Amino acid sequence: EFNARTAHMTPGIPIPARVTVRPDRSFHFEIRTPTTSYLLLKAANVELKKGKLKGKSGNEIVGTISLKHVFEIAKIKQSELRLSGLSLEGLCKSVISSAKSVGVEVKP
Repeated sequence: EFNARTAHMTPGIPIPARVTVRPDRSFHFEIRTPTTSYLLLKAANVELKKGKLKGKSGNEIVGTISLKHVFEIAKIKQSELRLSGLSLEGLCKSVISSAKSVGVEVKP
């Protein structure tokens, strides 16, 4: 069932999933969108190695993205059920904050 629901997704992209197992051994799972930091680093063309920035540390600027990238990432995140009630503007602000924390500069 999991493979069927993720067949349309590109291989290699980390997809978080939340699995709930009930006492009667039935289960339910929710597939989420890739993490914001992953999407930001991919948009900035930053090379990742085993989930970490390759050769970068601290508060260095590792890449640059435009506001268009921020908007597109916010639209992807808004498609997630738990974030669908948030405004696109609020999600964009959240994406910009995440960009700052991972060292990606946002240019207008």
